[in-house]
Amino acid sequence: MLRSLVRSVVRASAPGSRSCSGVAAVSADKLVLTEVDDKTGYATVTLNRPPVNSLNLDLLKAISETLDDLQNNKSRGMILTSSSKSVFSAGLDIMEMYKQKPERMKEFWSTLQDVWFKLYGSPFATVAVINGHSPAGGCLLSMCCEYRVMLPKFTIGLNETQLGIVAPTWFMATMRNTISRRDAELALTLGTLFSTDEALNVGMIDEIVQSKEEGIARATAFLDRFKKISPQARSMTKQALRSKDIMELEDNRSQDIDLFIYAVTQPKVQKGLELYLEALKKKAAK
Repeated sequence: MLRSLVRSVVRASAPGSRSCSGVAAVSADKLVLTEVDDKTGYATVTLNRPPVNSLNLDLLKAISETLDDLQNNKSRGMILTSSSKSVFSAGLDIMEMYKQKPERMKEFWSTLQDVWFKLYGSPFATVAVINGHSPAGGCLLSMCCEYRVMLPKFTIGLNETQLGIVAPTWFMATMRNTISRRDAELALTLGTLFSTDEALNVGMIDEIVQSKEEGIARATAFLDRFKKISPQARSMTKQALRSKDIMELEDNRSQDIDLFIYAVTQPKVQKGLELYLEALKKKAAK
Protein backbone atom coordinates (compact mmCIF):
# COMPACT_ATOMS: atom_id res chain seq x y z
CA MET A 1 0.00 0.00 0.00
CA LEU A 2 2.67 2.51 1.05
CA ARG A 3 4.87 1.72 -1.96
CA SER A 4 1.92 2.10 -4.31
CA LEU A 5 1.07 5.42 -2.67
CA VAL A 6 4.62 6.64 -3.23
CA ARG A 7 4.44 5.58 -6.89
CA SER A 8 1.20 7.53 -7.26
CA VAL A 9 2.89 10.60 -5.78
CA VAL A 10 5.60 10.42 -8.42
CA ARG A 11 3.01 10.20 -11.17
CA ALA A 12 0.88 12.99 -9.67
CA SER A 13 3.88 15.29 -9.27
CA ALA A 14 5.41 14.72 -12.68
CA PRO A 15 5.91 17.79 -14.91
CA GLY A 16 2.84 18.51 -16.97
CA SER A 17 0.42 16.79 -14.60
CA ARG A 18 -2.92 18.50 -14.47
CA SER A 19 -4.91 19.42 -11.41
CA CYS A 20 -8.61 18.79 -11.08
CA SER A 21 -9.18 22.51 -11.66
CA GLY A 22 -12.27 23.08 -13.72
CA VAL A 23 -13.98 19.94 -12.41
CA ALA A 24 -17.04 20.43 -10.25
CA ALA A 25 -19.03 17.36 -9.33
CA VAL A 26 -21.55 15.88 -6.96
CA SER A 27 -20.61 12.30 -6.12
CA ALA A 28 -22.26 9.20 -4.75
CA ASP A 29 -25.87 10.39 -4.85
CA LYS A 30 -24.97 13.60 -3.00
CA LEU A 31 -23.79 11.90 0.18
CA VAL A 32 -20.55 13.73 -0.55
CA LEU A 33 -20.47 17.02 -2.43
CA THR A 34 -17.32 17.98 -4.30
CA GLU A 35 -16.62 21.46 -5.65
CA VAL A 36 -13.32 22.47 -7.22
CA ASP A 37 -12.15 26.07 -7.36
CA ASP A 38 -11.16 26.88 -10.96
CA LYS A 39 -8.49 29.35 -9.85
CA THR A 40 -6.76 27.30 -7.14
CA GLY A 41 -7.56 23.73 -8.13
CA TYR A 42 -8.48 23.01 -4.48
CA ALA A 43 -11.43 20.69 -3.88
CA THR A 44 -13.95 21.37 -1.12
CA VAL A 45 -15.43 18.04 -0.06
CA THR A 46 -18.61 18.31 1.99
CA LEU A 47 -20.09 15.48 4.05
CA ASN A 48 -23.80 15.53 3.30
CA ARG A 49 -25.69 12.82 5.17
CA PRO A 50 -28.24 14.61 7.40
CA PRO A 51 -28.78 15.09 10.17
CA VAL A 52 -25.35 14.34 11.71
CA ASN A 53 -23.20 12.70 9.00
CA SER A 54 -23.13 9.33 10.76
CA LEU A 55 -20.57 7.19 8.98
CA ASN A 56 -22.51 4.28 7.54
CA LEU A 57 -21.29 1.99 4.76
CA ASP A 58 -22.79 4.14 1.99
CA LEU A 59 -21.21 7.37 3.24
CA LEU A 60 -17.83 5.70 3.74
CA LYS A 61 -17.98 4.31 0.18
CA ALA A 62 -18.81 7.80 -1.10
CA ILE A 63 -15.85 9.31 0.78
CA SER A 64 -13.55 6.56 -0.52
CA GLU A 65 -14.66 7.10 -4.11
CA THR A 66 -14.24 10.86 -3.75
CA LEU A 67 -10.66 10.46 -2.50
CA ASP A 68 -9.94 8.18 -5.47
CA ASP A 69 -11.35 10.79 -7.86
CA LEU A 70 -9.24 13.55 -6.34
CA GLN A 71 -6.07 11.50 -6.60
CA ASN A 72 -6.83 10.42 -10.17
CA ASN A 73 -7.47 14.05 -11.14
CA LYS A 74 -4.17 15.20 -9.57
CA SER A 75 -5.84 17.35 -6.91
CA ARG A 76 -3.79 20.27 -5.63
CA GLY A 77 -5.43 20.10 -2.21
CA MET A 78 -8.61 19.15 -0.37
CA ILE A 79 -10.76 20.94 2.21
CA LEU A 80 -13.04 18.61 4.19
CA THR A 81 -16.15 20.04 5.85
CA SER A 82 -19.84 19.38 6.59
CA SER A 83 -23.19 20.59 5.27
CA SER A 84 -24.55 20.55 8.82
CA LYS A 85 -24.35 23.74 10.88
CA SER A 86 -23.86 21.90 14.16
CA VAL A 87 -22.17 18.53 13.46
CA PHE A 88 -19.04 17.80 11.42
CA SER A 89 -19.61 14.04 11.84
CA ALA A 90 -21.14 12.18 14.78
CA GLY A 91 -18.90 9.18 14.08
CA LEU A 92 -19.70 5.61 13.13
CA ASP A 93 -23.33 4.72 12.52
CA ILE A 94 -24.44 2.40 15.33
CA MET A 95 -26.88 0.62 13.02
CA GLU A 96 -23.87 -0.80 11.16
CA MET A 97 -22.96 -2.63 14.37
CA TYR A 98 -26.28 -3.40 16.09
CA LYS A 99 -27.73 -6.80 15.15
CA GLN A 100 -25.93 -6.57 11.83
CA LYS A 101 -24.84 -9.46 9.60
CA PRO A 102 -21.12 -10.31 9.92
CA GLU A 103 -20.52 -9.90 6.16
CA ARG A 104 -21.99 -6.41 6.25
CA MET A 105 -19.87 -5.52 9.29
CA LYS A 106 -16.78 -6.85 7.52
CA GLU A 107 -17.45 -4.68 4.47
CA PHE A 108 -18.22 -1.70 6.69
CA TRP A 109 -14.97 -1.96 8.66
CA SER A 110 -12.89 -2.69 5.57
CA THR A 111 -14.29 0.42 3.90
CA LEU A 112 -13.48 2.50 6.98
CA GLN A 113 -9.92 1.19 6.76
CA ASP A 114 -9.83 2.18 3.07
CA VAL A 115 -10.94 5.72 3.89
CA TRP A 116 -8.24 6.00 6.56
CA PHE A 117 -5.52 4.69 4.23
CA LYS A 118 -6.52 7.13 1.48
CA LEU A 119 -7.01 10.20 3.67
CA TYR A 120 -4.16 9.67 6.15
CA GLY A 121 -1.73 8.82 3.34
CA SER A 122 -3.09 11.09 0.61
CA PRO A 123 -0.53 12.53 -1.83
CA PHE A 124 -2.39 15.87 -1.86
CA ALA A 125 -2.52 18.28 1.08
CA THR A 126 -5.64 18.17 3.25
CA VAL A 127 -7.40 20.55 5.66
CA ALA A 128 -10.45 19.95 7.87
CA VAL A 129 -12.86 22.82 8.46
CA ILE A 130 -14.63 21.53 11.57
CA ASN A 131 -17.93 23.40 11.59
CA GLY A 132 -19.68 21.29 14.23
CA HIS A 133 -19.23 18.62 16.87
CA SER A 134 -16.69 15.96 15.90
CA PRO A 135 -16.63 12.95 18.24
CA ALA A 136 -15.12 9.50 17.56
CA GLY A 137 -15.08 8.77 13.81
CA GLY A 138 -15.61 12.45 13.05
CA CYS A 139 -12.52 13.24 15.08
CA LEU A 140 -10.62 10.52 13.20
CA LEU A 141 -11.42 12.06 9.80
CA SER A 142 -10.32 15.51 10.92
CA MET A 143 -7.09 14.22 12.49
CA CYS A 144 -6.22 12.44 9.23
CA CYS A 145 -5.98 15.88 7.66
CA GLU A 146 -2.75 17.86 7.91
CA TYR A 147 -4.34 21.06 9.24
CA ARG A 148 -7.51 21.74 11.20
CA VAL A 149 -9.56 24.86 11.81
CA MET A 150 -12.63 24.76 14.06
CA LEU A 151 -15.58 26.94 14.93
CA PRO A 152 -16.23 27.94 18.58
CA LYS A 153 -18.45 26.14 21.07
CA PHE A 154 -18.12 22.65 19.60
CA THR A 155 -16.38 19.50 20.85
CA ILE A 156 -13.91 17.04 19.37
CA GLY A 157 -12.21 13.86 20.57
CA LEU A 158 -12.07 10.08 20.64
CA ASN A 159 -14.57 9.33 23.40
CA GLU A 160 -14.73 5.53 23.00
CA THR A 161 -13.86 4.67 26.62
CA GLN A 162 -16.86 6.68 27.81
CA LEU A 163 -18.98 4.22 25.82
CA GLY A 164 -17.19 1.22 27.27
CA ILE A 165 -15.22 0.37 24.13
CA VAL A 166 -11.59 0.66 23.02
CA ALA A 167 -10.45 2.78 20.09
CA PRO A 168 -8.60 0.74 17.44
CA THR A 169 -4.81 1.05 17.49
CA TRP A 170 -4.81 3.02 14.24
CA PHE A 171 -7.23 5.56 15.75
CA MET A 172 -4.74 5.88 18.61
CA ALA A 173 -1.82 6.25 16.20
CA THR A 174 -3.62 9.05 14.38
CA MET A 175 -4.10 10.93 17.65
CA ARG A 176 -0.45 10.40 18.62
CA ASN A 177 0.48 11.97 15.28
CA THR A 178 -1.68 15.00 16.13
CA ILE A 179 -0.99 15.82 19.79
CA SER A 180 1.73 14.84 22.24
CA ARG A 181 1.96 11.21 23.30
CA ARG A 182 1.23 12.16 26.91
CA ASP A 183 -1.83 14.22 26.00
CA ALA A 184 -3.00 11.42 23.69
CA GLU A 185 -2.71 8.85 26.49
CA LEU A 186 -4.81 10.97 28.84
CA ALA A 187 -7.36 11.84 26.16
CA LEU A 188 -7.77 8.25 24.98
CA THR A 189 -8.05 6.68 28.44
CA LEU A 190 -10.45 9.36 29.68
CA GLY A 191 -12.43 9.49 26.43
CA THR A 192 -12.01 13.27 26.45
CA LEU A 193 -14.15 15.51 24.29
CA PHE A 194 -12.27 18.79 24.00
CA SER A 195 -13.99 22.13 23.62
CA THR A 196 -12.75 24.27 20.73
CA ASP A 197 -10.52 26.30 23.06
CA GLU A 198 -9.17 23.15 24.76
CA ALA A 199 -8.53 21.54 21.39
CA LEU A 200 -6.43 24.54 20.34
CA ASN A 201 -4.45 24.50 23.58
CA VAL A 202 -3.61 20.78 23.28
CA GLY A 203 -2.80 21.00 19.56
CA MET A 204 -5.80 19.04 18.32
CA ILE A 205 -6.63 21.96 16.02
CA ASP A 206 -4.47 24.71 14.54
CA GLU A 207 -6.81 27.71 14.42
CA ILE A 208 -10.20 28.90 15.69
CA VAL A 209 -12.42 30.61 13.12
CA GLN A 210 -15.73 32.37 13.59
CA SER A 211 -17.56 31.03 10.54
CA LYS A 212 -17.41 28.29 7.94
CA GLU A 213 -16.57 30.90 5.32
CA GLU A 214 -13.60 32.09 7.36
CA GLY A 215 -12.61 28.48 7.84
CA ILE A 216 -12.55 27.86 4.07
CA ALA A 217 -10.44 31.00 3.64
CA ARG A 218 -7.95 29.89 6.30
CA ALA A 219 -7.84 26.40 4.79
CA THR A 220 -7.09 27.93 1.39
CA ALA A 221 -4.32 30.02 2.94
CA PHE A 222 -2.75 26.88 4.40
CA LEU A 223 -2.84 25.08 1.05
CA ASP A 224 -1.34 28.17 -0.61
CA ARG A 225 1.75 27.77 1.57
CA PHE A 226 2.80 24.81 -0.59
CA LYS A 227 2.70 26.68 -3.90
CA LYS A 228 6.49 27.00 -4.06
CA ILE A 229 7.16 23.55 -2.59
CA SER A 230 7.79 20.57 -4.85
CA PRO A 231 4.55 18.50 -4.78
CA GLN A 232 6.55 15.29 -5.03
CA ALA A 233 8.91 16.21 -2.18
CA ARG A 234 6.01 17.40 0.00
CA SER A 235 3.95 14.26 -0.56
CA MET A 236 6.79 11.82 -0.07
CA THR A 237 7.89 13.59 3.11
CA LYS A 238 4.35 13.39 4.52
CA GLN A 239 4.01 9.73 3.66
CA ALA A 240 7.42 8.88 5.09
CA LEU A 241 6.41 10.50 8.38
CA ARG A 242 3.17 8.49 8.43
CA SER A 243 4.50 5.26 6.94
CA LYS A 244 4.87 3.35 10.22
CA ASP A 245 1.20 3.81 11.11
CA ILE A 246 0.08 2.88 7.59
CA MET A 247 2.20 -0.25 7.37
CA GLU A 248 1.16 -1.45 10.82
CA LEU A 249 -2.49 -1.53 9.79
CA GLU A 250 -1.62 -2.93 6.38
CA ASP A 251 0.21 -5.84 8.01
CA ASN A 252 -2.67 -6.54 10.39
CA ARG A 253 -5.69 -5.58 8.32
CA SER A 254 -7.50 -8.93 8.44
CA GLN A 255 -6.86 -9.37 12.16
CA ASP A 256 -8.21 -5.87 12.77
CA ILE A 257 -11.44 -6.73 10.96
CA ASP A 258 -11.80 -9.99 12.88
CA LEU A 259 -11.21 -8.22 16.18
CA PHE A 260 -13.82 -5.60 15.36
CA ILE A 261 -16.47 -8.21 14.52
CA TYR A 262 -15.63 -10.27 17.61
CA ALA A 263 -15.81 -7.26 19.92
CA VAL A 264 -19.00 -5.81 18.46
CA THR A 265 -20.92 -9.10 18.52
CA GLN A 266 -20.30 -9.71 22.22
CA PRO A 267 -23.67 -9.85 24.10
CA LYS A 268 -22.65 -7.08 26.50
CA VAL A 269 -21.68 -4.79 23.66
CA GLN A 270 -24.91 -5.49 21.77
CA LYS A 271 -26.90 -4.78 24.92
CA GLY A 272 -25.02 -1.53 25.39
CA LEU A 273 -25.78 -0.48 21.83
CA GLU A 274 -29.45 -1.35 22.37
CA LEU A 275 -29.63 0.79 25.51
CA TYR A 276 -27.91 3.66 23.73
CA LEU A 277 -30.39 3.49 20.83
CA GLU A 278 -33.30 3.45 23.26
CA ALA A 279 -31.90 6.51 24.99
CA LEU A 280 -31.65 8.32 21.65
CA LYS A 281 -35.27 7.46 20.83
CA LYS A 282 -36.45 8.80 24.19
CA LYS A 283 -34.48 11.99 23.71
CA ALA A 284 -35.93 12.47 20.22
CA ALA A 285 -39.47 11.91 21.52
CA LYS A 286 -39.23 14.76 24.07
